[in-house]
Amino acid sequence: MSHTDTVSVEDNISTLSLSQQRGNIARLTVAQALAGANSVVVYATGAIVGNVLAPDKSLSTLPISIFVVGMAACILPMGSIARRYGRRMAFMAGTGCGVLVGLLSALAVVLGSFWLFCLATFFGGAYAAVVLSFRFAAADGVEPTMRARSLSFVMGGGVAAGVIGPQLVTYTMDFWQPYTFAITYIVQAAVAALSAVVLFGVHLPRPSAKKAAAGRPLSFIVRQPRFITAMICAAVSYMLMNFIMTSAPLAMQMCGHPLETANLGMQWHVIAMYLPSFFTGRLISRFGAGRVVTFGLLMIGGSAIIGLAGIDVMHFWLTLILLGVGWNFGFVGASAMVLESHRPEEATRVQSFNDFIVFGTMAIGSFASGNLLATYGWDMVLWVSFAPLILAVIVLALTAVLRPPPSVDRI
Repeated sequence: MSHTDTVSVEDNISTLSLSQQRGNIARLTVAQALAGANSVVVYATGAIVGNVLAPDKSLSTLPISIFVVGMAACILPMGSIARRYGRRMAFMAGTGCGVLVGLLSALAVVLGSFWLFCLATFFGGAYAAVVLSFRFAAADGVEPTMRARSLSFVMGGGVAAGVIGPQLVTYTMDFWQPYTFAITYIVQAAVAALSAVVLFGVHLPRPSAKKAAAGRPLSFIVRQPRFITAMICAAVSYMLMNFIMTSAPLAMQMCGHPLETANLGMQWHVIAMYLPSFFTGRLISRFGAGRVVTFGLLMIGGSAIIGLAGIDVMHFWLTLILLGVGWNFGFVGASAMVLESHRPEEATRVQSFNDFIVFGTMAIGSFASGNLLATYGWDMVLWVSFAPLILAVIVLALTAVLRPPPSVDRI
């Protein structure tokens, strides 16, 4: 098939053939694993490198906060690229940023530059912003009844990321002494380049300019109670996951636990984040997205309770594992609710707006996490997490009572 033929296919059909759907989902799943490993590296090392390079220890988690800022700042521009040139072009731009974060981070470690490291993590956030769209891309060209399962399955690629990322850190962090993690970041750049190769073969349907222009105004779509609830639940799920996870590796160090123990805890956390994805879609189909989100939020609350119970290694590990599973149910369920709120031609606008709000909120939580840990300790980080959690549960309950979930066919 020529390039021209491919563009014609992408422009003119809304449902892909079964072989195309399977090919896209396979590539997006592999890319999710590779790209997820990049994010794991940043989360596992960011606060530790920041603690070494920062001019003030209260800035230790700033690189991870900048990573989240990069996500929020780049979601709308990447969505604009996807709307104008197709998702694949946005994927290429994102993986380019993924290569850049690895190279700049290695240079920052060698030069001992804290602010260069912060710049590097900003580009890492830009890469993560694109990776987040993989879950929605998996639903493009798929029958409405299978969208939640396709989205969930691609998220399952993060299981491999949970193994690759921490092991990449463990086996490369001391390879070039005294520049701890320098080789880790160089390998991270190579992994991002590999994900670009995988993503180049993805072909997705794209509405014609005429059809896209016929979509409903964004202001109307985002005022739907169902969409508002989905956005709040996604924001709280992701913010609290990042809020607690950002502080956990440094908190473990502060409690006297070795770095290898923190890396292993992060590995199990990321596996817990993505392993449920292989059946979350089925749970959503059977019980509804709202119930799955509710269960996820309750599990996040349970993770905070376990963290408050003690500071042994098992307390940290169980906190991170339960936090990961809760995030999966909360975030994947909320993402499925977003899919119920828009039509295919409105997808990139609505999805990028949703993610912008979600990760703008998450950036606030990320900044607060480091300050709370440095000033008040690990317990305060956990106690504060209950406030947004209660808000999300109340909003979800009100939506369930006042308005039942819509059928996809009625959108």
